Amino acid sequence: MNLIDYKSASQTLKSGLPIIFPTDTLPAIGCLPKFSNIIYEFKKRDRNKPLILMGSEYKQLIDYVHESAKEDFENIASKYWPGALTMIIPTSEKQTEILTSNDLTLGLRIPNSQKAQSLMKETGPLLTSSANISGFTGSITVESIALDFPTVEILGPIPWEKNSGKASTIIFWKRRGVWRLIRQGDVLVKEKF
Repeated sequence: MNLIDYKSASQTLKSGLPIIFPTDTLPAIGCLPKFSNIIYEFKKRDRNKPLILMGSEYKQLIDYVHESAKEDFENIASKYWPGALTMIIPTSEKQTEILTSNDLTLGLRIPNSQKAQSLMKETGPLLTSSANISGFTGSITVESIALDFPTVEILGPIPWEKNSGKASTIIFWKRRGVWRLIRQGDVLVKEKF
């Protein structure tokens, strides 16, 4: 098991490699946005499945949101973040180079995890996915994840803070004031669907 600290994690990410870290839901594998292809390689993930951009705080993510959706984004973010909610939102024209979707949208989330937030305060936002091989149930223990990803460094120290073991709720912005529920997770969203 390759346990690393925050400083080493930042260096690994800057070199183009991913790291594994805890969140409030499931452990994540993440990379700096310009190296998104590496997540697909390690996870054996279908390239048509987009990644989620996680940040440590609201101000790290607001510039990724298209002007037409900012008001709704701010409203939902203020109610449910940090937490187990992912918003799929139209992307700002100036941020399209990091997109992993085909429809100019991006999933955004701020996890309610001190360790994850501390990491992203150091590194900036990270493109992420759950730390599992695509098509297989995700492991939630560091030991199991280390077996699935023997060459990927893992943010220590362990044991990690407790997580829910459930995926985040995902909502999709359709138009002003209207969201569509994509996946029900830990968070119950009361907005219009």
